[in-house]
Formats: sequence, structure tokens, C-alpha cells
Amino acid sequence: MELQFFKDFDFTGFWDQSTYSQRDYIEDFPKDEMIASVEEELGYKLPASYIELMKIQNGGMVDRCCFPTTEPNSWADDHIALTGIMGIGREKTYSVCGELGSRFMMEEWGYPNDGVYIGDCPSAGHDMILLDYTKCGKTGEPEVVHVDQEDDYRKTFLAKDFETFIKGLKDEDDFDN
Repeated sequence: MELQFFKDFDFTGFWDQSTYSQRDYIEDFPKDEMIASVEEELGYKLPASYIELMKIQNGGMVDRCCFPTTEPNSWADDHIALTGIMGIGREKTYSVCGELGSRFMMEEWGYPNDGVYIGDCPSAGHDMILLDYTKCGKTGEPEVVHVDQEDDYRKTFLAKDFETFIKGLKDEDDFDN
């Protein structure tokens, strides 16, 4: 597969290949029919960069799990933490249409219906990573934001798009805890 978005990105040490990641996150590679079906169910056109990454590995826990922020949040003063990226599918617990996927977070936890929740955090549901379509509409290029349930679902801007978000993830050792 020729990459359009992640050509210059080194995935060495990016994904966590643990048994837990395999069991609860990593879906089979998404076929076009699955992508279209998931987009229809969620009501949003998934970003091409997200689809491309899911064709490299369809979901999983990440070792590069922190993204720098300019404002404090419930996790830290200078970054958010990410547990895993939800794959395109319905089979795994942590896939966008899975048991604890995007719709579940909105319907059961009251998260705002502003896009697609694609990342969970170490807080076990108390904060999430959202592809936020508020500014771009349901078929545009969403921003990536952190949504903090503990702070009245406050959004913290992270990146202008999914590719920038992935490339901006850092190792937790880069931050003073």
C-alpha cells in the first residue's frame, strides 16, 4: 500500500502489541464496504488519514501515548494521555462501532454528539479523543480534540487533523509526571 499521509512517519515503537490490545482493539483490516457501513452508522465521513492508518493497523493500544497541550486538563498540566485508537469495525470492544465505541460514549456517558470518538484515555471513560466535526460539517476534515467528562465535557483542541495528531504523539517519558 502506498502511503499518502504517513510517508515520513516512523511507526517503530508506536503500537503496543500486547495480548490486551490484540483482544480488545485490533480489528481485521477494513474493507471499503465496512468503512462505508461504519460511516453510515456514525453519520460522519471518516478522514482519509484515519482510514489510511487503520489499513496499516486497524486499531490498537499505543506506546507513544501522550499529546502536548497548552492548557491544563484532568490528566496533567501539559499533556493528555491516550490508551488506544479505536479501529474501524464492530467486533472489538474498543472499535468505533464496538461495545464501548463512539455511540456508546454519547448514549450512555452523555458525551456530545459532535463527531466520532476514536481514542480512549487511561481514565476509563472519563475523557476521550474526538474527531470533532463541529466546524467542518459531517463530510469535512475534523479537528482532533480531547473531551473531559469530569470538566463538563470541556473540549481541548489538540490538532488540526488526524494525521497531525498521530505525528504529534510523544512518549510519556518526554513529560515530567
